Amino acid sequence: MLKTFAELSTPLVADACVRLGVPLRAAPPGIGTVVPGQRVAGRALPARHYGSVDVFLEAFTDVRPGDVLVIDNAGRQDEACVGDLLILEAQAAGVAGVVIWGLHRDTPELVEIGLPVFSYGRCAPGPVRLAEREPDALTSARFGPHLVTADDLVLGDDDGVLFVPAARAADVLDTARAIRETEREQARRIRAGDTLRRQTGFDDYLARRATDPEYTFRRHLRRVGGAVEE
Repeated sequence: MLKTFAELSTPLVADACVRLGVPLRAAPPGIGTVVPGQRVAGRALPARHYGSVDVFLEAFTDVRPGDVLVIDNAGRQDEACVGDLLILEAQAAGVAGVVIWGLHRDTPELVEIGLPVFSYGRCAPGPVRLAEREPDALTSARFGPHLVTADDLVLGDDDGVLFVPAARAADVLDTARAIRETEREQARRIRAGDTLRRQTGFDDYLARRATDPEYTFRRHLRRVGGAVEE
């Protein structure tokens, strides 16, 4: 999956979801890589954190190589829920990366380990609480407003993290590739002096909008074959 995602980006995938009518589920702003430039793609392996790493170790008993551990720590800002030992164990289990709705610690060690980790940032204290575990602790994870299960793929890069239904992944990625090719050609033409306004017939758009207020720029782009927004 990471190889398939290699020439794409989360912005392209997000645009593809919108174009196809696939629910757009993005991690909240602020979720980013511990090491800039790292990318992750794979099936979601959900786990909810309650104060102990045992739930993650249990999740690893059902891991498939290339899975991405999706940790629900409710976006907490008062504790780090993973550190170097857990990330080393994830790597040993065959996990392709970890995305955390929360914080991490042991940053220098995580950089050295090299496994892609996405979180809100770093925090020295670990958990001092131990909450009651829910029955679906290993079947779904909340990530911001979204519910993530093993039926989802996780795609992450420097622009953020997206969750895409695995059943729609092929269509989404194919559409993202098509958008990429259109945008590359548009970028080439801009550099050659052919402005984006001229490429998209912007004057024509303004004229049409003047007579039809419901004529949107997205509708115009689909008519002329441009790809700037969805």
